Amino acid sequence: MSANEISLRPAQEIDAWVLSAIHIAAIKALPATFYTQKELLAWRNYRDKPDGSNILKSMKVETFWVAIEGDVVMGFASFIVDELIGLYVHPKYQGKGIGRALVQHFCDEATVQGVDKVITTASLYAEGFYLRLGFTAIQRAPHYLRSGIVVPVTKMSKTLETSN
Repeated sequence: MSANEISLRPAQEIDAWVLSAIHIAAIKALPATFYTQKELLAWRNYRDKPDGSNILKSMKVETFWVAIEGDVVMGFASFIVDELIGLYVHPKYQGKGIGRALVQHFCDEATVQGVDKVITTASLYAEGFYLRLGFTAIQRAPHYLRSGIVVPVTKMSKTLETSN
């Protein structure tokens, strides 16, 4: 698979279950290097089985895009104007440019809306990925999971090229 074979499209409500499955699988694949097993379990909302209900709620306020090959959803990004909220790629498809394509799409969308700087909150696992894409670390900060558990994350930003 090459980046040329990856297509991006807006997520649809029917995708919610698959997006939940990707979210769970991506977190389950992480080693307990930066976060404890308890924190990783809370991060996936204590789910072992997909449940699209939280994603459906988020779809009402965030923009979701999915990366697909054929009819297989491989990953997704969610964002609001200048903030990348979530980025998950199924472990089976990681390392193939999918995350990069989704982040580039988010940055392109922000540029179209006249935004010159975007932000994200990166897990400690993803910090290097975002640095390679031109983001700058701003600061370590606490992130409050839905369960009330607090995990450390890195606030990051990227200045976008704007066409004047």
